[in-house]
Amino acid sequence: MAYDDYSLLRVAVADGIARATVDNPPINLADLALIVEADRFAREVAEDDDVRVLIVDSADPDFFVAHADVTLLQGLPTDDTALHDELSAFHAIVERFRTMPKATIAIIEGIARGGGSEFALAFDMRFAALGKAIFAQPEVSVGIIPGGGATQRLPHLLGRGRALEVILGGDDIDAATAERWGYVNRALPPRELRPFVDALAARIASFPLDVIARAKQAVDTALGDPMSGLNIEDQLFRQTLALPDAAQRMQAFMDAGGQTRDVELGNSPF
Repeated sequence: MAYDDYSLLRVAVADGIARATVDNPPINLADLALIVEADRFAREVAEDDDVRVLIVDSADPDFFVAHADVTLLQGLPTDDTALHDELSAFHAIVERFRTMPKATIAIIEGIARGGGSEFALAFDMRFAALGKAIFAQPEVSVGIIPGGGATQRLPHLLGRGRALEVILGGDDIDAATAERWGYVNRALPPRELRPFVDALAARIASFPLDVIARAKQAVDTALGDPMSGLNIEDQLFRQTLALPDAAQRMQAFMDAGGQTRDVELGNSPF
């Protein structure tokens, strides 16, 4: 299958491994264009029988995916706070990376806050660069809650207390702490990170696709349905969007230089 019709993802497939590199300057923002490409790519790679392992990384050494585009959040309707039967658009997209019949691996070498963290959390495995990778769910600081799965995935990985520390504290979590807490599989020195992941991916890719898919299915069965609360998270997220503080805080974030490279690399206005 050809993957040559992408502007924000660089895709290469060889030896059963698809590698997709996010390249959306200036900060790999999860804007509408990147979200649309990620959705299309997830659908295509899920159907590609030549792929047994998917690796996603970033072309930017400072950012994995910075976070969701706040201007998109500002444009969401605030008059619908009912519980939906269907997954939200973003939930559905990140769930494709969790549920596809391939092993999915995220390499995080820079910042992954908000929706960027939630994107990484949807992968089967996450590997981070020591001294470089940063994780955070800072949504409460702009008057909302995480709406892309963090409230459901983090408690399973970290436990309730640490999940609440991440979500309510909103502070950056370094790679060493992320490894210790279970946010990522391993945190490795930058020079060791990609060789380790490449070797792991090659080993997994040497196994039959059906076996990989069934192994994922068996592990997910042991966990029950960890994503059963996604629709409730979505409803609560939309309820916070409707609060007066949300509009004020999101605008303050943008006015303070949010989504500019200098500010996001320095003292984030989150």
